[in-house]
Amino acid sequence: MCIGIAPPVKNYPHPIIAREGWPFLAGIVVISLLVTFLAGWLWALPLWIISLFVLQFFRDPGRNVPTARNLVTAPADGRIVAVERVQDPYLKRDAQKVSVFMNVFNVHSNRSPVDGVVEEIWYNPGKFINADLNKASTENERNAIWLRSDCGYDITCVQVAGLIARRILCYAKPGEWLGRGQRYGFIRFGSRVDVYLPLTAQVRVSIGDKVRAGETVLSELPMNVG
Repeated sequence: MCIGIAPPVKNYPHPIIAREGWPFLAGIVVISLLVTFLAGWLWALPLWIISLFVLQFFRDPGRNVPTARNLVTAPADGRIVAVERVQDPYLKRDAQKVSVFMNVFNVHSNRSPVDGVVEEIWYNPGKFINADLNKASTENERNAIWLRSDCGYDITCVQVAGLIARRILCYAKPGEWLGRGQRYGFIRFGSRVDVYLPLTAQVRVSIGDKVRAGETVLSELPMNVG
């Protein structure tokens, strides 16, 4: 049965600033210090503002992850831009799609929406149109993972590059088990994540809602599988 409490997730250690941002932050801070030393703080002020932007972009705070086994949580911070019935292009099934759009001020770490095993991963090159548009799901560069949840449900989670984003990072591997809320990837610099759910899932968010990765519940799965 899909009931009970999930085991605690053992994430890889990461600080408040995501490791993906260390080179960018170090580079801009060094340049800012050099300009401050050589030309004065007025000349360096724009660079320090950029440094603050980089710092906030790569922040990666911890999250309080719900533990009920049948919950599906947000894979990314952002705003819900789609809740609709569609054809899952990866598993070739009717599904409910919930899409989260991330702007440049959101945390860009991606987290597993369920406890489950990575069955397969697909990477598709593509365009870099505005990720707020629905056609970005099928036309933009994207990376999809198929998760078979511990409760026996199939969940497809797709990282989609955006207008500015030029790099999708996915650390998950086929056969690996991911815990709900476990960090598995990162997208730079504005993008979206699509989640394809079974038709039996009860969606708990609406278009326009703001969500937090690993914390906000997107849907509940029936508890009679597994």
